[in-house]
Amino acid sequence: MRPTREWFTAAELAALGLPDLPATRQGVQAKAEADGWQNPEKEGVQWRRRHGRGGGIEFHACILPMAAQIKLTLLFGSAVEVEQDKAASRQAELWARFERLPEKAKETARTRLQALQAVEALVQNGVLRTVAGPTVARRFGVGLSSLYRWREQVGGLFERDWLPALAPQYHGNEASAEIAPEAWDFVRTDYLRLEKPSFAACYRRLQAAGAERGWAVPSQRTVLRRIEAMPEALRVLAREGQDALRRLYPAQQRTRAHFSALQAVNADGHKWDVFVKWPDGYVGRPMMCGFQDLYSGKILAWRIDKSASAEAVRLTIGDMMEQWGIPDDCWLDNGRDFASKWITGGTPNRYRFRVREDEPQGLLTQLGVRVHWTTPYAGQSKPIERAWRDLAMDGAKHPRFAGAYTGNKVTAKPANYGAAAVPLDVFLETVGEIIAEHNSRKGRRSAVCQGRSFDEVFAESYARAPIRKATPEQRRLWLLAAEAIRVSPTDGTITLLGNRFHADFLYELRGKRVTVRFDPQELQEDLQVYSAAGAYLGAAPCIAAVGFDDIDKAREHARNRKAFMRGTAAALAAEKRMTLAEVADALPHVGGDRPAADAKLVRPVFGTHGSAALKPRESTEAARAAAEDEVLAGLRLIRFPHGLSE
Repeated sequence: MRPTREWFTAAELAALGLPDLPATRQGVQAKAEADGWQNPEKEGVQWRRRHGRGGGIEFHACILPMAAQIKLTLLFGSAVEVEQDKAASRQAELWARFERLPEKAKETARTRLQALQAVEALVQNGVLRTVAGPTVARRFGVGLSSLYRWREQVGGLFERDWLPALAPQYHGNEASAEIAPEAWDFVRTDYLRLEKPSFAACYRRLQAAGAERGWAVPSQRTVLRRIEAMPEALRVLAREGQDALRRLYPAQQRTRAHFSALQAVNADGHKWDVFVKWPDGYVGRPMMCGFQDLYSGKILAWRIDKSASAEAVRLTIGDMMEQWGIPDDCWLDNGRDFASKWITGGTPNRYRFRVREDEPQGLLTQLGVRVHWTTPYAGQSKPIERAWRDLAMDGAKHPRFAGAYTGNKVTAKPANYGAAAVPLDVFLETVGEIIAEHNSRKGRRSAVCQGRSFDEVFAESYARAPIRKATPEQRRLWLLAAEAIRVSPTDGTITLLGNRFHADFLYELRGKRVTVRFDPQELQEDLQVYSAAGAYLGAAPCIAAVGFDDIDKAREHARNRKAFMRGTAAALAAEKRMTLAEVADALPHVGGDRPAADAKLVRPVFGTHGSAALKPRESTEAARAAAEDEVLAGLRLIRFPHGLSE
């Protein structure tokens, strides 16, 4: 164990009373001279010049007699680690400070090190230090005093740590420049705002306010240095906003190598920078919906529409599942078209619309696809946006689109803007070729592709991956759209988008909600009806509206209604196997006399000789008058509840 303290003056060694050493300062100095402790060639190893007040010489413990070294170890051994930690800490601080210096300062330190090493090399070759110093000073063009000063800077250090110790130590005056706290608050508040004012303008306002209020304001350069010393992230947030701060933070690098083909897909929309003309005469920039395999990067399916719509998303999903299969996970943008209930209805984390209890399950939900929502305007969470960038840079400028290219922003319109519009059939054919080339292009540099194409990587993994294929019943889900609707409580019809649909099984569902699936492009086709729980019930044909004066349709409708009524009557007759007389005969017969019941109601008796109704009717006036008198006489026999007798 080495002693904690390694350097001692002659007075300190004498005061310790070490064995084999004199007990006085003069005695220790005499022994040092006799034993050659202060050899010029061993400076920094056996002895060094003492720093601090008073100066002098310090000797290292390694040159002392063995008995003295043992005594020092016993005296200071308990704190060996502390001293070693201090030395290691100083060494780390020197090198850390050296790394932060500019390259010019590092080069100066290397030149100084070469000069000191040249002096030591001459001394080791027998040249006196008093001669070696001036010689090296002339060769390096520095003063002799500079060599002595550099030698003092590395005193007590190993030669391997001389380089950082010789680096220039610049001390700026920023901290010493006086600036009033109010002035500092003023300029920070003025400069750190989203309007991004120039610093020169802020400083002029600071000078004006400082002159008015008596603030101490340093030079413009000093204040600017203090501003620039603030954290970069803070300045970006203050002057550029949240989005710029988010971009400043390093993007997470996520690998997709753990997926297999079609295990996970992502989707997004892309608006082409090309004018397209539809057959109906409409001219505009088409919207494309696409699905991409996350493992390989291959674009699996795409559809073109005039604008973003859930219908286009549904058809694209159908194309993908029809050709390749059903994925396990799907990452979607939380836009209105992808978050539509037709696509993701019933998904618990669908935040675009309010989730209702009677909401029909969407296409992906029914097929068991786990839906994940991506961050809006965040390309890192949607790899398909990288493919859209390729299409925007290269595909939109295809030779067939000459004159129809619009530019990717308003300020980048080409000189021939609006000169032409590509026919829809030509556009679709060209886009198909562009995407095919995109998928088959070799030289992809992703971690999965490693120089191969998207097609090659997908095909290799697809051949050995477990793929879920859709059944004929499941295909009906993506070919038609879903909507919860109430069946008419009167006649069991369903009215949808101006069309009426009906089937016999709907009579049982009058007034109830059902889920219907239909093709928005073929609204005259049969309506596929499902229960609210998702069970398929059947197809309901469309009942077309006819003209008010269409006699043939009216007659056909009357015949159908009569047939319906006759059929229902026949079905009812088939249900009744007994007549009512047979039902009555089947009841038990009760015999014997039954006691008469007390009368609960007494009706008036008209006349004293029997009922007037039993007498022959007379046609004369006298007979009618006599009958009226009998009625009045009978009314007098009735007891009214409130005591009225007449």
